Amino acid sequence: MKPSSAFVDSKKHFKILDGLRGVAAIMVVLFHILEVYAGGDHTKQWINHGYLAVDFFFVLSGFVMAHAYDDRWDKMSIKDFFKRRLIRLHPLIVLGMVIGALCFYFGASEMFPKIADTSFWKLILVMIIGFTLIPIPISMDIRGWNEMHPLNGPAWSLFLEYVANILHAVILRKLSNTILAILVFIAAIALIQLAVFSPNGDIIGGWSVEIEQLRIGFTRLMYPYMAGMLLRRSMRFGNFNNSFFWSSLLLIIVLSFPRVGGYDHLWANGLYDSLSVILVFPIIIYVGASGTLKGKFADKVCTFLGDVSYPIYIIHFPFIYIYYAWISNNGLSMHQGLSVGLGLLVLSIILSYVALKFYDEPIRKWLANKFLNQKSE
Repeated sequence: MKPSSAFVDSKKHFKILDGLRGVAAIMVVLFHILEVYAGGDHTKQWINHGYLAVDFFFVLSGFVMAHAYDDRWDKMSIKDFFKRRLIRLHPLIVLGMVIGALCFYFGASEMFPKIADTSFWKLILVMIIGFTLIPIPISMDIRGWNEMHPLNGPAWSLFLEYVANILHAVILRKLSNTILAILVFIAAIALIQLAVFSPNGDIIGGWSVEIEQLRIGFTRLMYPYMAGMLLRRSMRFGNFNNSFFWSSLLLIIVLSFPRVGGYDHLWANGLYDSLSVILVFPIIIYVGASGTLKGKFADKVCTFLGDVSYPIYIIHFPFIYIYYAWISNNGLSMHQGLSVGLGLLVLSIILSYVALKFYDEPIRKWLANKFLNQKSE
């Protein structure tokens, strides 16, 4: 089973890292499914630190981008780099927005107060803007949560991913390891400051164009992405046995660990968040990148998880909106609604695989053939 790729010159995948990306994506879905039952109280949230999966994705992205491209710039233009990133990411962004529009009116509830008053034509306009991944202003919010992408909330992190890719191509790739390390240190201090002094005791945020939300988003982006780059540039691979098991287990523990400190010591959870991103996530990636898979089953599991990780992440949330509305409108408890939520997890995985095989892969291969002058795999 080959990893999904549209580029004939794709480098060898770190299959364990692919698997870890899939584990993190599934944890995100579980986090969102269970979030509604906390009633807005972060201390009661199951999969309590599932939001940190986004920061793990950023570390992993910096690592993979440095691995895939940093020795190619003498034979690849910036334009070609941007083409490759658009081909890799954008087809599913468009699909996610379409699904978000199709699901939109089914989410009408007190949780989403603006849905009922949103006209069809405004919905279409927001969807078209969403295709570009350009954030919408708060004045155009159609849900009531002030999201920059109200049809598909998690798209905010893809917007920041594009920002990171632009910075990578224009600036970061040119930096020496020493300069990059200095910037990583400064970004780490900024991340600790954000987390420890957060009024909520965490680094949740980044999905809105409000100034404070943008500050949170860019602070969450810069340390992990640059740290991932620096890790790939400087690491010497080890040799770990059962590295997928141990790295997956550590990742699951970090993301599901209960709230630290409670409301009396908000700084404690902020410290947990920042140290998880700064120290633990690079360790997880180092262990994963240093391991080898033994046996066809493990290889297939990691390949499958890697292939569906991005589709799961970018298309599951429109269905979560409907799920939240259903819970809210009917006043359901976790006992009453969880079976449907777990069914939603299974549905998300199935739909993600279908979208990968019948939409994403064919379109990416066609785009690669047309715009990169290559024969696809």
